[in-house]
Amino acid sequence: MNSLTPLVGQPLDRVDGVAKVTGQARYAGEYPGAGLLHGSVVCSTIARGRVLAIDSSEAMKVPGVIAVLDHLHRPRVSSYDDDYSDADSAEGAPFRPLFNDRVLYSGQPLALVVAENLELARYAGSRVKITYSEEPHQTDLLAALEQSHEAPAETPAPRGDFAGQFALAPVKVDATYQTANEHHNPMEPHASTVFYKAGDTLEIHDKTQGTQNCQDYVHKVFGLPKDKVRVLAAYVGGAFGSGLRPQYQLPLAVMAALQLKRSVRVTLTRQQMFTFGYRPRTQQRLRLGASADGRLLAIAHDAIGQTSRFEDFTEHLVEWSGMLYRCDNVALSYRLTPLDVYTPLDMRAPGAGSGVLALECAMDELACALELDPVQLRRVNFTDENGNEGKPYSSKELLACYDQGAARFGWEKRDATPRSMRKGRQLTGWGMAGGVWEAMQMKASAKARLDAQGHLTVSSATTDIGTGTYTVMTQIAADAIGLPVADVTFLLGDSSLPTAPLQGGSFTVSSVGSAVQQACQILRSKILERARLAYPALAGLPGEAISFADGHLQFGNQRIALRDIAANAAEGFLEVQIEAQPSAKREPFSSATHSAVFVEVQVDEDLGSISVTRVVTAVAAGRVVNPKTARSQILGGVVWGVGMALHEQAQADHALGRILNHNLAEYHIPVNADVADIEVIFVDEQDDIVNELGSKGVGEIGVVGVAAAVANAIYHATGKRVREFPITLDKLL
Repeated sequence: MNSLTPLVGQPLDRVDGVAKVTGQARYAGEYPGAGLLHGSVVCSTIARGRVLAIDSSEAMKVPGVIAVLDHLHRPRVSSYDDDYSDADSAEGAPFRPLFNDRVLYSGQPLALVVAENLELARYAGSRVKITYSEEPHQTDLLAALEQSHEAPAETPAPRGDFAGQFALAPVKVDATYQTANEHHNPMEPHASTVFYKAGDTLEIHDKTQGTQNCQDYVHKVFGLPKDKVRVLAAYVGGAFGSGLRPQYQLPLAVMAALQLKRSVRVTLTRQQMFTFGYRPRTQQRLRLGASADGRLLAIAHDAIGQTSRFEDFTEHLVEWSGMLYRCDNVALSYRLTPLDVYTPLDMRAPGAGSGVLALECAMDELACALELDPVQLRRVNFTDENGNEGKPYSSKELLACYDQGAARFGWEKRDATPRSMRKGRQLTGWGMAGGVWEAMQMKASAKARLDAQGHLTVSSATTDIGTGTYTVMTQIAADAIGLPVADVTFLLGDSSLPTAPLQGGSFTVSSVGSAVQQACQILRSKILERARLAYPALAGLPGEAISFADGHLQFGNQRIALRDIAANAAEGFLEVQIEAQPSAKREPFSSATHSAVFVEVQVDEDLGSISVTRVVTAVAAGRVVNPKTARSQILGGVVWGVGMALHEQAQADHALGRILNHNLAEYHIPVNADVADIEVIFVDEQDDIVNELGSKGVGEIGVVGVAAAVANAIYHATGKRVREFPITLDKLL
């Protein structure tokens, strides 16, 4: 009873592509409404202290200004005196905008000016005068390392005897690496448009990766019944983790709407995009001990990350060092340093982006100490089980990633001696690194409805942050029920739809995709059941004699249109809604995606300028549902990794406790001129354990390992090892 239309695995164009390139796609800050008011946020200019007074009298004199909200002038917020959390919250007390007179970090929202248009609101905001009682602050991680405490994370317990085996190891590496604060900076800044309706009913268009998380947040914080709050996010202009938690523009817009009984939109400026979560700065010490033939005898990974004073943000930072390679003696530690900053936030490949960077740079240093090829070192230490969990991997084609990536790159032509390869005054370096990301699955629900016109509508409350969710869910549904893609619509981005997890962690296809597939498979069975009643010729036929293709049920020489079967149902349609759970088959196994990244750099011998001229990345991610959108994900991840290696850093003036380069002119990210040839290889990997689709997800794995491969290539080119990221020419010269 299988479909004859193998759409899963095909490079289908984006079904939402036309809407996006023609401007039909509306984003959170673009929905029009009669009488819509606009809010502008006024932020603190100190890092720690108290607000003595907020004088908004000059702002209120501006014609068209409706109100100024602050901690003394705002509606009652029912949950502000209680602890509450969202689906991606850190341990501690979540930030509450306009809560009281305390200033917790520079850039904290202290007032909201509401006016008839955005220009008036922003101008009036400049006339709000705030006086403070300033207190000493600390925003520098490296200056406060001694104030760190153990992170409340599930760090794997030590195994074996690290200290003893490291002391005896004939070859050792002991190196410390530093990574910088990075900010998400998606193309679409954060915005919330709250349409107020009678009876405190709210329709909210929000920049979010989880409409139901935001709905739950507004419900809890403001004490509104859930059925009076609907959150929508039909299109999201990039997020990378910045939309996992409700950001402060959402409660501010809701406050204003409830107080004024009017519709209100609050949009953040590009500068204000630097006033909430980010990838945290880290200091990481790696100690590797190996035998003379390269076998890892001991691994220690000790990391310190920064957090706020009101929440302990944790990420999976050190676990990778206990699972990527085979080693019996492993010690992992993870600590946090509280600072006068906002809480960090998950950012594409959270933890792995930073943690694998340190591990893979240390592995390159070990290869050099051993005088062993870096790829060969990794082959020697390959493991088919996750040492942290003591479980075999459901699949792991990492050796094939090494082989195919190295072959395509031409790795065998590499001269291992640093500074040995050049083009004129350009030193050429070749470096590589491995990558890993966990392959997770969450419970998710989906509804599938076939109508009398033969059109299938499938829905789930997930979002599409540019990853291609609209497209791959359409493919999965069409494939499962045997319909042309044109006859399938996937609805998402609406809190009223069937329950879905946050979109993040590379688990959307495995979670929501599994729900979509199961819903459509059950609907297909329902169609067949209905058809057997209406068509006697089907009554005794076994399932394998029947197929679904091109919108028809087929058996022998006969074809029955699915629309006719649906039309004959009592309701005039057939519908199924299900919840998909991770399969019990997963439990005895560990599941992960893996990659091998090969990078060529050229470094100007005189100027120290660095160019990444070529990247080959080989990825094993199970069954790839759509190679076209998946390739785009990997391309974006590689560019992100190049940025991590060479460009991205939020530079702070610690005397003032504020970020200096809070704009896209001075916060450097790779642009077209920084991106050369990138080749993506999807290594064939069969896995019937992770889920029925066999898919592991590719949103994160494209980032992991890239920055390390760039750094290792720079060492090969120059002979200089830089352990502080990003690697800029001043550090290299």
